[in-house]
Amino acid sequence: MKKLKVGIIGLGSWGLSHLEAYGQLPFAEVAAVCDANPERLHIAREQYRVSNVYSDAEAMLAGEPDIELISVVTYERNHLQPTLLALRAGKHVIVEKPVTTVPEEAEQMLAASREYGRYVIPGHLLRFEPKYAEIKQIIADGRIGKPVSIYLKRSRENGLFATYRRTHTVYELMIHDLDQAIWYADSKVKKVYATGCSVTGEESPEVLWAQLQFENGTVAVLHSNWMTPDAAGIAINDCTEVIGETGIAHFDTSLAGVQSWTGAGRGTTDVSIHHRQRGRVIGCLADQLNYVGQCILYGRAPTAVSFEDALHGVEVADAIVRSSRQGKEIVL
Repeated sequence: MKKLKVGIIGLGSWGLSHLEAYGQLPFAEVAAVCDANPERLHIAREQYRVSNVYSDAEAMLAGEPDIELISVVTYERNHLQPTLLALRAGKHVIVEKPVTTVPEEAEQMLAASREYGRYVIPGHLLRFEPKYAEIKQIIADGRIGKPVSIYLKRSRENGLFATYRRTHTVYELMIHDLDQAIWYADSKVKKVYATGCSVTGEESPEVLWAQLQFENGTVAVLHSNWMTPDAAGIAINDCTEVIGETGIAHFDTSLAGVQSWTGAGRGTTDVSIHHRQRGRVIGCLADQLNYVGQCILYGRAPTAVSFEDALHGVEVADAIVRSSRQGKEIVL
């Protein structure tokens, strides 16, 4: 079997998740990884048996001509340069969400993809999560009619905010729901009104609400927060509801994980995103990489995810930030 050779730029916790997920794909081989932190490179070499490790992305791209696909898993503000370098080197690219926090940078990525004839694929993995994908299928099948109202809530443990406050909540948390809303509505957003609450005084609010009006008349309300108490034992507390002209599609994830009660308290194991079980990795990250990898290997366009949608999502996210700071509606 021909192997798809893959490279990873960025080996933080999620970069290592990419490394683990690729390791489950029989047709893929992680040929090289890159990170500025020597300790992370040591982990890749010793624990994951990656022979070729680099501290410089340009050196990796020059030294590994057989790599066909690059995962860019650097910090959110650092996605542009490695993505452009990889595209110019003739590689296809998966760039983690948010693809960037600057709309103009997303435009540069898309332009480079077209110029060099290589795919740039946004890492919006919830399009591969079965519950979210089933909502889309229900809409596509016409079972609830045209969506007229969309509600998406995403709540995470408060302790995580210390790490993710580095990026505005709209880019770190709400960006998932922006992509889902755009996907479900199948339309562009024309108006945004947003408001937020910073409990600790950080520039990024712990609580963020956004109301969207789409060009096709659909309305959406998005609610993201970092306010679930750590002691509650609920790692993921999300809700999705799409009201159509003839029906409703709905799910709530607060009880969707595996519940456990021990001497240490209550815990919830989420198995839908990236989970190690019986010596293998399961979840929608692996499903996404499997889909993209097979598309690249067999010459198919990865149409399940759209960089144009991701670009529009960044434009809407930027409008949400401006609306919440200015206290007024923003017209795109």
